[in-house]
Amino acid sequence: QVQLVESGGGSVQAGDSLRLSCAASGRTFSVYGVAWFRQAPGNEREFVASMRWMGGNTNYADSVKGRFTISSDNAKNTVYLQMNSLKPEDTAVYYCATRGGPNRSFDYWGRGTQVTVSS
Repeated sequence: QVQLVESGGGSVQAGDSLRLSCAASGRTFSVYGVAWFRQAPGNEREFVASMRWMGGNTNYADSVKGRFTISSDNAKNTVYLQMNSLKPEDTAVYYCATRGGPNRSFDYWGRGTQVTVSS
């Protein structure tokens, strides 16, 4: 199994930045890809960004392109989500997730970290 713990959320003003972290432990050698998702109240969970665990192949939702950056530090088994120019519509609980192969579903999830952006 893979354990994931998110951190770095908080309450900020529109235009501010935050960096979320996702620390992985356990069978990290089995991880192929990692992603960030988010869920706002009353909404379904939505994809934010993804990348290969060892780097590269980054993908972003259109709503965050140019503002968010996903990256990883494999030495620390940590994935980051740098969020710039935050907007009130970015308010959500942010989750990281991993999968064991390119065509597999994301099967390990963290508990999430709350991001609140006020106007």
